[in-house]
Parts: sequence; C-alpha cells; structure tokens
Amino acid sequence: MDLLLRVWETTGFDDVTVKMAVMWCVVALLLYLAVKKGFEPLLLVPIAFGALLANLPTHGVMEGLVDLGFPLKPDGTGGLFFYISQGILLELFPPIIFLGVGALTDFGPLIANPRTLLLGGAAQFGVFATVFGAVALGFTLPEAASIGIIGGADGPTSIFLANKLAPHLLGPIAVAAYTYMSLVPLIQPPIMRALTTEAERRIRMQTLRKVSRLEKLVFAVMVMCVCTLLVPDAAALIFMLFLGNFLRESGVVERLSQSAQNEIINITTIFLGTSVGITMTAERFLALGTMKIIVMGVLAFAVSTAAGVLMARLMNVFSKTKINPLIGSAGVSAVPMAARVSQVEGQKADPTNYLLMHAMGPNVAGVIGTALVAGYFIAAIPH
Repeated sequence: MDLLLRVWETTGFDDVTVKMAVMWCVVALLLYLAVKKGFEPLLLVPIAFGALLANLPTHGVMEGLVDLGFPLKPDGTGGLFFYISQGILLELFPPIIFLGVGALTDFGPLIANPRTLLLGGAAQFGVFATVFGAVALGFTLPEAASIGIIGGADGPTSIFLANKLAPHLLGPIAVAAYTYMSLVPLIQPPIMRALTTEAERRIRMQTLRKVSRLEKLVFAVMVMCVCTLLVPDAAALIFMLFLGNFLRESGVVERLSQSAQNEIINITTIFLGTSVGITMTAERFLALGTMKIIVMGVLAFAVSTAAGVLMARLMNVFSKTKINPLIGSAGVSAVPMAARVSQVEGQKADPTNYLLMHAMGPNVAGVIGTALVAGYFIAAIPH
C-alpha cells in the first residue's frame, strides 16, 4: 500500500479540479470545430492543445509564466513555454505571421478597383463601436481597445495589440478572434442576406483589369511608406506584410517567397497557437470578464460585417458602376475566408456570378485597415 501511495503521489491526479474538467470540454469543442468542421484548423488545433496542457498538472512547462501564477524554477530558469511564449511577449510572432500573409496575398484586385478600400475601412466601424461598448461595461480603455480589435477578424493583430495594451486578456481575446474567424461561414451569411435584396445579390460586377507586376511592386513600397508615416506604431506589421508581398510579386526570390508562404508561417503558427492556448488556464478563462469578451467579440464581428455591406449599398447610391453589396462583408480581415463567403452567397443568388476576386479587394484592404487601427490605439491610448 505504501508503494502504491507513493506512486499515486508522483502522479497529477490529485491536482485535477472541476474547473480543469470544464476546460477539457472547451478544448474538445475547439478540436471538434477544427477537425470535424474544418474551421481554421491551422490555428484552432495548436490553441486547443496549448489550452489542454494549461489545464493539466505539469512540471517543466509553465514555470516562469508569472502572470499565470507560475514562478521561475529555484535555479532561476523557466519551463518550455516560458521561452516559446517570448515570441509573443517580444512581439515576434504576429509580424512574422504577417510576412507569410503578405507572401500569400494578391493585392491586384484592390489595385484594380481601389474604391473597395472604402469597404475595408467601413468594416473597422465594428472595432470602434465595440470599444465604446466595452468601456460602458466597465473595461478600461486599453482593455476595450484590445477587445474591439476582434471586430477586424485579424488574429495576429489582435494578439499584437492585446500584448501591448492588455496582456492579462491575451488568452480570451486571441481565442475569440480566431474562433470567430473560423466561424465566418456561419456568422456572416445571415447578416449579409438580411441587409441585401435578392436583386442586389445578383449584381454582376465588371471584370477587373489586369494589374502589371510593376504596379504591384510600386504599390507595395508606396503603401508601406505611407502607412508607416501615418501610423508609426503599426510599422512592424505593415513592413512585414508588404515585405512578404514584394517577395511574392518580384519574381526573383522564389525560394524566399516559398519559405515565407510555407515553412516560416507554418512553424510560427504552431508556436503562436500553443503560446496563446497556454494562457487559457481555468482560473483565467472561466471568469465573468472572459465571458463578456466572448460575447462582445461576436458582436464586434457582426457589426463589422454589417458596416461593410451597408457601405457598399451606400456607394451604389452615388455610383453608376454598381458594387455587389455582398463583397462588403469581406472588409473584415479573415483572408481569404471572408472573400469565399461572398462568392458562395453570390452564387446562391446567381450560380453563374463570380465575386471571389472582387471580394479580395476589400478583404486585403481590411488587413491593412485593422493593422492601422491597432497602431493608432497603441499610439493614442496610454498604457
């Protein structure tokens, strides 16, 4: 019996709590959405595994994460995720993700139809509306700004801003941002249909002109410079986004472009996702404040979607060349999922209508817009 007792004491079963078991259910839900439903699996799977590890008794993993209640080891060293999570704390992972996003993104549709930039800008309305709502609910301004950015549907930017303004909310904000990004095909269509008529959903847009390589290269350099001059605090994200895009469009550094599109972004995604998940301890996640963030996140996303659609309808009032309002919903930064949703909804109204490339214009504009808004918040809000 003594031997069995000693063996039992070496295990972690005694340290399991009811709250941990509840978090296991949350992890199971995230894995279900990722594996069964295919909702943003590249991020939800690492986040879910990080969250599972955070809610198991461990040794040599969490030490040094003082904010989560884990001091350094007696010898002054930290656990595994003390070092991995430095990529977030030192603001490395989000810009590196943006490098990959830039290398994967074609800015041609935005260049060919620059007025869709307004649709990406309109989608930021959900960000600001949520900031005011969060303040009204008792959150501080830095916390409210970090919550509001969820409305931009841009996970790396949400993490980047939360780490600056409200690091104690990083876990729930990141999970809300990535979960709602993955649920784009469920959240957006009802809003899109409610705010448009059948005739509007059938609008056919003019074929986009072909954009030359020179135009794309000049665009990348000029927009990077202008955005950095306007909002210097967004420089890290903007620079990496357009560096990746320049690698893609230049045609002379294929190896670098492929690396940014594949190995670099994939490895960083694993470390980023697990580092976010590890912050989802039961004590932190199962709190009233976290539940408020989850609710406000979906409201922010819904308002951003609606604002983009309504902006497109408003533009049609003053323009002879009509825009299909469905592409306005792609003004959120979920690239390219939001654009695909516009395509799917458009083909439900007219199976021969193709909106994907038109929707990519506001989609990539939303990426730029959300990064600029985050930079503005960092510069304007004391922290």
